[in-house]
Amino acid sequence: MTRRLAVLLTLLLLGLPALDLRPAVAASESGLPVPRFVSLRSGEVNLRTGPGTRYPIEWVLTKRSLPVEVIQEFDTWRQIRDHQGSVGWVQSSFLTGRRTLLVTGETRKLRSDRKDDASTVAMAEPGVVGRLLECRETWCRAEIGGYKGWLKRSEFWGAYPDEVVK
Repeated sequence: MTRRLAVLLTLLLLGLPALDLRPAVAASESGLPVPRFVSLRSGEVNLRTGPGTRYPIEWVLTKRSLPVEVIQEFDTWRQIRDHQGSVGWVQSSFLTGRRTLLVTGETRKLRSDRKDDASTVAMAEPGVVGRLLECRETWCRAEIGGYKGWLKRSEFWGAYPDEVVK
């Protein structure tokens, strides 16, 4: 039994809330950066109130490939946040490192180049999920519905403001 698990079990037996341990847990047990964006591997993912199957399911995320943000790690569990700000714990096996984006706001123009006046390749409705291919400065290249083009970072959720995606 790991030391962290022993401490967690001891606190649970004493009646102390297990979630109070989160700030004391190492920022990244996987060795990957936290926070980071990942996507859902499955079309049905249970979002739990704590890192374990004994914690109740608070939400069920039902959109495969939806981008989510990993904000905490504990053993094989990841605390994630979705585009609406909902936070919960999921097994890491339900996540993939594949980068995706979620179109937000209004219908967006997928452009042929990184310019406001570039020709439109396709139109993307709010709520559509696409694959994030790369980001440079204020523009990101994406694949949505088989079309490849450029979106401004402000037009979708799934990348940090200054993040370089390759």
